[in-house]
Amino acid sequence: MKISARNFIKGTVASVTKGAVNGIVAIKCGDKTIKADITNEAIDSLGLEEGKEAYAVIKASNVMIATGGEAITNISARNQLQGTIAAIAEGAVNGHVTLDLGCAEASIKASITNEAINDLGLKVGDTATAIIKSTDVMVAID
Repeated sequence: MKISARNFIKGTVASVTKGAVNGIVAIKCGDKTIKADITNEAIDSLGLEEGKEAYAVIKASNVMIATGGEAITNISARNQLQGTIAAIAEGAVNGHVTLDLGCAEASIKASITNEAINDLGLKVGDTATAIIKSTDVMVAID
């Protein structure tokens, strides 16, 4: 499968919690967990259940970056993934920051402004946290 989203993280479904219309699917990659808020219809059509391999798919523009590796306790976003900055590529206005998550060969790319890269003082080798709302995570299977 080819897809335009920059983040395609393979893992195992750790849990599925259904609500009235939507459910939360937790995908585990090493010690990292990514939560996706998707419809019950999607959960059923993909056959998502604990132990099944799945992919968390996230557009780079839906990833925010915070400095440091401490969890942010006063934020509604369900996903906070700590990692090490592996690469920074600045463009004319926006840049890509790549975090090595330390799970399998997984990394996550964030598309943020060059101004944010500079204001945060991001440098390769620093610890940072990727922040992603669970509604911005899609789920795919083979």
